[in-house]
Amino acid sequence: MIDLPPHIYIPGHTPRHPEDWFDVVKAGITDDIPPDALHKTDTFRAGLYYFHEGYFWECHEVLEAVWMRCPPGTAEREMTQAVIQLANARLKHLMGKPRAVRRLCERVAAHLAKCPSDRPVLGLRVAQVSAWLAETQELLAV
Repeated sequence: MIDLPPHIYIPGHTPRHPEDWFDVVKAGITDDIPPDALHKTDTFRAGLYYFHEGYFWECHEVLEAVWMRCPPGTAEREMTQAVIQLANARLKHLMGKPRAVRRLCERVAAHLAKCPSDRPVLGLRVAQVSAWLAETQELLAV
């Protein structure tokens, strides 16, 4: 069971979590895990869980540990970065910053364009994350 933080952190609006709050969650990323298996870790699952529950800053905080473990230029790194930037876009939406949302959505699309669309990357398909991107872009029309 993955615990949710006590509240959603929105910079400038809610208090930040203690510095060590995510250490236990991020500890699931170790050097012996191959990059293509990182999605099987509790850390990656927690990041996606936070994303889907609306804890966007927290998602970024946790998935950054996954991203740092992915070698540069790999599909795993691009997919992780796409999800991190998508979480950032949704956080910026909560903060009322539509220009930042647009800019981040463009970055997400660029990261997804570097991922193969014929197979999952870290258990995620490009089409699936693209749908999340479209949902985020629709927030701008509201």
